[in-house]
Amino acid sequence: MRSRCLALSLYFSAALLSGCATSTVTNPVTGLQERTVMSVASEIAEGKKGHAQVLQEYGVYPDAKLQAYVNDIGQRLASQSERSELEWHFTVLDSPEINAFALPGGYVYVTRGIMAYMDSEADLAGVIGHEIGHVTARHGAQRATRQQTAGLSVLAATLLGVALEGAGVPGAGRVVGQVSQGVAAGYIASYGREQELQADQLGAEYLSRSRYDPRNMVDVIKVLKNQERFADDLARAEGRTPSPHSNWLASHPSNDQRLEEITQIANGYQGTYLDDSRNRYLKAINGMTYGESPEQGLTRGQNFYHEELGIALTAPAGWKIQNSKEAITLVNAEGAAGLVVKLVPAKAGSSHAEIVRNVLAPISGRVEPLTLNGLSATHVVGVRSDQQGQPQSFEATIVSGPGAQNYLLGYVSKDAQALRRAYRQMREAEASFRALTAADRAAARPWVIKTVPYPGGPGGGFASLAKKSPLAQAAEQQLRLINGVYGGGEPKPGQLVKVVE
Repeated sequence: MRSRCLALSLYFSAALLSGCATSTVTNPVTGLQERTVMSVASEIAEGKKGHAQVLQEYGVYPDAKLQAYVNDIGQRLASQSERSELEWHFTVLDSPEINAFALPGGYVYVTRGIMAYMDSEADLAGVIGHEIGHVTARHGAQRATRQQTAGLSVLAATLLGVALEGAGVPGAGRVVGQVSQGVAAGYIASYGREQELQADQLGAEYLSRSRYDPRNMVDVIKVLKNQERFADDLARAEGRTPSPHSNWLASHPSNDQRLEEITQIANGYQGTYLDDSRNRYLKAINGMTYGESPEQGLTRGQNFYHEELGIALTAPAGWKIQNSKEAITLVNAEGAAGLVVKLVPAKAGSSHAEIVRNVLAPISGRVEPLTLNGLSATHVVGVRSDQQGQPQSFEATIVSGPGAQNYLLGYVSKDAQALRRAYRQMREAEASFRALTAADRAAARPWVIKTVPYPGGPGGGFASLAKKSPLAQAAEQQLRLINGVYGGGEPKPGQLVKVVE
């Protein structure tokens, strides 16, 4: 629920670079001369600047051993690349998103979310090798050069747009479909087909040189395609239309033709490779956080707990909880209305009256004092001016929560009819806002990845493991998914598999 500041810095970076003249550099991979708005020095400088912003945005996963493990893999792969002289940085981000990306100048990131779905060290090396390929071939600089005349916001997203992939519209924006700062990043989020194919080829080459089997790159794509398939299957089972995907494949085109090309590339290598180091990988991720972290807030069924802020909420039956750094949004089944909960910055005022005046800025309206589970609150219904100066109705509640922190609970909807249909449940959701109770704290336990021997025989299998799992939805299928057998197959009895505890 911390505000994003990444975009502002990106715009400043773009403003500086958009005024720079183009120069000619030699591409390290092809050996050809190419015109660019980013010299090697500026590429490294922009990467360093963006690195600090990415760490602030996502946070570093707090496990020194896992960080060292991933860095070691990355450094070995990068040492076999055409730009081994760069100062390479490999970071595990504290995010449940299934993603990996790179910034110019040698900065590569994988999320703990994507690591949960990898089944071996060689799989992870395939992801990292692909991202190294984008850096060595200067794909970020090429995108920046092509988009130089496309406008400031697009250039900003081009330079470091992958760092904002999946940001989309925060909080209420996802409900009402407004445009946000992430639209420029989404416009050019994907590399071109030729760039992706080149990154695949380079990744396969780096794997081979490091004695990993390049065919593991094919395994990675299959694992992640199964992740998308699971999400679609779950949506259909719940009567929902499958949503667009926001994982690594969504920003890396993954059609059948490309999968065939990756297979052809990998099969073109002949050699003796080390084993895929599956057991070493499983040992490295044993105990890794799965899903949301306590620092980000935890969703458990219809409840949301944020231990750091000391608050909890309960969504009405059938509603979904969307958790982002900007807001907690409780959305109805239609996706047409919801309650958005945001922190009020201290500069907005200390009293409810100041916050109403400075944040909501009503032209007219009425104010009603409330108490929500012992917390002082003020409900406001009124009219204010929108960005075009037109009158706009609004409804919101300001609550003083634990730690002298104020919260704004805004009612959002697609239209007036959707608001009326969801209004009763909105008030129900608002009434659930509370300081964490002892029972809430007990329920707010993070989930972690553990490894156990696969139980074979009658009464065994993933069905037996699912009975012990805290996963609420389709537990058996989720366990199959993180173990790479969602599409079929069965581990051998006694073989180590991943579970969630």
